[in-house]
Amino acid sequence: MTVHKEELGSGEHEAADDYVPSPRRLDRERHKRARARRATAIGALSTLLTAVVLYLVVVNAPGWPRTKETFFDWGYAREAFPKVLEGLWLNVRLLLICGVAVLVLGMLIAVARTLRGPVFFPLRFLAAAYTDFFRGLPLIINLMIVVLGVPALRLQGVTVDPVLLGGTALTLTYSAYVAEVFRAGIESVHPSQRAAARSLGLNNRQALRYVVLPQAVRRQVPPLLNDLVSLQKDTGLVSIGGAVDAVRAADIIVGRSLNYTPYIVAGLVFVALTIPMTRFTDWVTARMDRRQAHGGAV
Repeated sequence: MTVHKEELGSGEHEAADDYVPSPRRLDRERHKRARARRATAIGALSTLLTAVVLYLVVVNAPGWPRTKETFFDWGYAREAFPKVLEGLWLNVRLLLICGVAVLVLGMLIAVARTLRGPVFFPLRFLAAAYTDFFRGLPLIINLMIVVLGVPALRLQGVTVDPVLLGGTALTLTYSAYVAEVFRAGIESVHPSQRAAARSLGLNNRQALRYVVLPQAVRRQVPPLLNDLVSLQKDTGLVSIGGAVDAVRAADIIVGRSLNYTPYIVAGLVFVALTIPMTRFTDWVTARMDRRQAHGGAV
């Protein structure tokens, strides 16, 4: 006798050694596969048509020959690529060091803004003033002030290295944004969590460390990763102080050749570095959404 899964009880599944999927289930699976193939074909066709239209619009533009010569010269691209890669190592180091500094400083500022009691009012005020100031100040102006202004002071014992000063400016700006991300995560934790921790004998500091912060950080992973992607791109701005990163390496060749192809190479290198981080951010976000939808821990 052929037994269909829909006809079995929970205790009879293991005994159904001759199980055969029901026709209804087979029809559903065929329908799903057909819909997936149709959606893939439609997506591929629309993408191809869009690419063809864009290509025709660009190559038939009146200024395309001159643009191709100025921005897409293969000879200059080959010359710029190794130098841009060499400069990119500086951007990667800045990303790693500044990323850690931003997370630590942002967490401290966020905790200071969420401290309770009138005795902590000065800390809350200073933390709020810090975030308001550096979130409102354009990053490029902050970089110019730090990278160009600090050496002009001629302070004893203060570095004039544009890489260190540029990294400091990036840390100051991004820690203000990250602090607000952390603060939003801390405030999203229900007060009952803190009350439950206190009822178990934990003091305020222990409740914050062991109960509130782990939940807050876990909930804010996607926006934190987005800030990290933005930081990776903005490390190229340290070139305004003379640091030879990927952007500055391209700028040196452009200044000598008056051909802008090295900028295209530098841009593509940054894109190639950013895409894996962006896709990882999307994967983490989707995974957390699925866990939340299924009632798991977030």
